[in-house]
Amino acid sequence: MLIGIPALLGPDLLATLRAMGHGDEIALVDGNYPAEHQATRLVRADGHHLIPVLDAILSILPVDDAVPEALFRASVKGDPSLADPVHHEMEAICAKRAPGRKVVALAGADFYARVKSAFAIVATSEPRLYANIIIRKGVIYPPETRKP
Repeated sequence: MLIGIPALLGPDLLATLRAMGHGDEIALVDGNYPAEHQATRLVRADGHHLIPVLDAILSILPVDDAVPEALFRASVKGDPSLADPVHHEMEAICAKRAPGRKVVALAGADFYARVKSAFAIVATSEPRLYANIIIRKGVIYPPETRKP
């Protein structure tokens, strides 16, 4: 246990988040996602649903503000115009942790391709379908500078 670090962020996930550089992407995926097959680096978050893992990660990981889009989610049946309740929950967490950043829905093939090229995949036990999101890591600005 560490002060200020959510307990569900285990050592492997913390090391992965720390190893990521600016612009690297991490995918959080549901229990049905073929994470083992697609991951360059796989972190297991078995027993945890996606929303608490997303909230914990975004409590310590900066979202990239140097690009117009840095948060991406899967789409229902590959159609970006459709959203399930889990997508609204993702958007609420992102709005709280990364204000002003929009969660962009990607078509099925585009989402899968982006996950496959991610720095790492976090495999959760989320039972809901299409509960997958990608976060692009930003920077932590030095105290003497301001965000552009």
